[in-house]
Amino acid sequence: MRNTDYVRQFNDLGSGDVARVGGKNASLGEMIQTLKAADIRVPGGFATTAAAYWRFLDHNGLTEKITDRIGEMKKGEKSVEATGRSIRGMFGRAEFPADIEEAIREAYREMCRRYAEEAVDVAVRSSATAEDLPDASFAGQQETYLNITGGDHLLEACRKCYASLFTDRAIAYREEKYFDHMKVALSVGVQKMVRSDKASAGVMFSIDTETGFPDVVLINGAWGLGENVVQGTVTPDEYRVFKPLLQNDDLTPIVAKVLGDKEKKMVYAGGGSKTTKNIATPKKEQRSFVLTDEEILALGRWARDIEAHYGRPMDMEWAKDGESGELYIVQARPETVQSRKEKGRLKQYRLKEEGTPVGEGLSIGDAIAAGKVSLVKSADDADQFEPGSILVTEMTDPDWVTIMKQAAGIVTDYGGRTCHAAIVSRELGIPAVVGTGDATEVLSTGDEITLSCAGGEKGVIYKGILDYASSELDLSDIPEVKTRIMMNMASPAAAFRWWQLPANGIGLARMEFIINNIIQIHPMALIRYDDLEDKEAKKRIRDLTRGYDHKPDYFVDHLSLGIAAIAASQYPDPVIVRMSDFKTNEYADLIGGAPFEPKENNPMLGWRGASRYYSDHYREGFALECRAIRRVRERIGLSNVVVMIPFCRTVEEADKVLSVMADNGLVRGKGGLEIYVMCEIPSNIILAADFAERFDGFSIGSNDLTQLILGVDRDSTQLAHLFDEQNPAIKRAVADLIEIAHQKGCKVGICGQAPSDYPEFAAFLIESGIDSISLNPDSVLSTLQRVAVAEKAAGIR
Repeated sequence: MRNTDYVRQFNDLGSGDVARVGGKNASLGEMIQTLKAADIRVPGGFATTAAAYWRFLDHNGLTEKITDRIGEMKKGEKSVEATGRSIRGMFGRAEFPADIEEAIREAYREMCRRYAEEAVDVAVRSSATAEDLPDASFAGQQETYLNITGGDHLLEACRKCYASLFTDRAIAYREEKYFDHMKVALSVGVQKMVRSDKASAGVMFSIDTETGFPDVVLINGAWGLGENVVQGTVTPDEYRVFKPLLQNDDLTPIVAKVLGDKEKKMVYAGGGSKTTKNIATPKKEQRSFVLTDEEILALGRWARDIEAHYGRPMDMEWAKDGESGELYIVQARPETVQSRKEKGRLKQYRLKEEGTPVGEGLSIGDAIAAGKVSLVKSADDADQFEPGSILVTEMTDPDWVTIMKQAAGIVTDYGGRTCHAAIVSRELGIPAVVGTGDATEVLSTGDEITLSCAGGEKGVIYKGILDYASSELDLSDIPEVKTRIMMNMASPAAAFRWWQLPANGIGLARMEFIINNIIQIHPMALIRYDDLEDKEAKKRIRDLTRGYDHKPDYFVDHLSLGIAAIAASQYPDPVIVRMSDFKTNEYADLIGGAPFEPKENNPMLGWRGASRYYSDHYREGFALECRAIRRVRERIGLSNVVVMIPFCRTVEEADKVLSVMADNGLVRGKGGLEIYVMCEIPSNIILAADFAERFDGFSIGSNDLTQLILGVDRDSTQLAHLFDEQNPAIKRAVADLIEIAHQKGCKVGICGQAPSDYPEFAAFLIESGIDSISLNPDSVLSTLQRVAVAEKAAGIR
């Protein structure tokens, strides 16, 4: 045979060569050949072929011996562990045929000449011929060796790669998937190392890994070589990029940036038998993002283009060279979880009782699990694991898969959304909470816990066994209606979970959730930080805003990203963002908030909503809110964001608020900006014609409107029987508003549960001509059915 039958350059390979060099190597060749026009950089190299593997077996007489060992295992005469150990030993004693050895050495010498190095550093990766296919994920089944230099060391790494085809985990996986062990060959990919040990590396997906939302790229990254991110031994940075806006170079469509701890980093080892080592990450690097915005966007574009080329969601590994500053793609394979999920059905979980949190991390999946803890520190201690319990450990790798398959849930100290524990949990359909930081310290074997991934990005571990429920929504039979059905949303993380629902936008995005749960700090405390007297508050603010020279930027950054995530989930449909509507007691509870808030006897009717925005006591805080909105619309590019002003008592107050907004660059009509007003005060209806001249739409807040028209405290137990959104006074007010608003060319919507809870109220709204109904996501499907019936009865087509 010719040397090219045993060794092929990457640039001579393509997608049609999977049987020859495996999916991983075929994909590298495909990208090098076809994606240069998109400026996607892939390090060069070469691959040994399946023919070389079979020749290696024949040369050493291994085929019959391996077949015999596998046969003994299938008969139950030998364990998987004993079988794997025996076969790997055979490979360790085997020699390369002279012509294959020379072919590998010559290909390596050519690489050295190409890169003008005496002994070029390479990554040596295994690529099975059945690996990385759309219906099978062999991720991590075989070995990878980094920073290999010299022909002798390269050959030894190649031999180890061959042997890794028979790791215990690889044998078990092929057994489970019914792959014939003797019909799977091993190709070795030899690729120029990217010096990410001097920069950063990580993993990215062209789809949201938890929700299947197709319009974002998820990127994880950490300092040093990428193995720590892949293996889940660090908690990496996390970024999300909104793909539909990437074609506009003037925009920065990054919709999420979360700083990871990145406790250690993998670098080259100097001398000795080890080629890499882990060192502690310097504090300055831990507190810094590993990628600039420009680099995040570049990777996002590459992910988009790679996905478009292959025609399916992709799982990729990237690396940044610390010497050249250039980014590279070092692997690309099909995503194998979300792309295989059944379409048209949406399963949801919810806790039926409150619990005491004992830990939190990143949620993997959206399910809930409850049971006893099995704390296992090493895969070698598999006998300590109780099937059906919740596995708690520091991290996992492919050796843990057998244990993970028996677990009801998984909790790890380290890892991000692209680590091994996360990937396998998704494949198995098991809920997991990764990157908790201290689960192995606070939990013990036998503890009863409930882990919930049903609340969005954050997974929470609760003490004890909590009651929970699950239900499945059928998205296959959805009636068409004229009335716009929208959702109420508060959590940016939750927004992506509901992207499949047949809603047409978000009618109420609550800014308060982002401020309270993500930012946590009173905006005026950031602006007047130096004047704060509360030392504890100053310390908490200093810790949260670490890395920000100008503390108000912390507020704007986090608020804009939270709003952007919500807006992206429904783009290009409208997303109506209500400006902050905390009551003074709620504002005071924010970190550093007490000095800036008066004590009021009735905060519900106090200094809230519009009255704050032009006040000298909060005007600067409102300016930060406006900056965040401008950034979302103008820099990120989500022009579907509509602004809504809450609790606007008078027309004069409306004019003041609109003037302050204009001073902060938010001018009604400019750049298509629409501004709505909440209709929750009787004056909004009595003077509807005047308000309609100043705003583009009304959104009825039925709770406040009912309590103020009827004079009933909505929180009063004694008066609960009088609080009725269907009272004739409320219905007349709503009907009058819709009629007047429509005469003025204004839209009217309602954000509340009444149309979902009361079919007759939904029918009334339809008959009155309401433009949109916005409600909680879990009520969308039932409300659609009711609206369809009401529209038919009203003769609306």
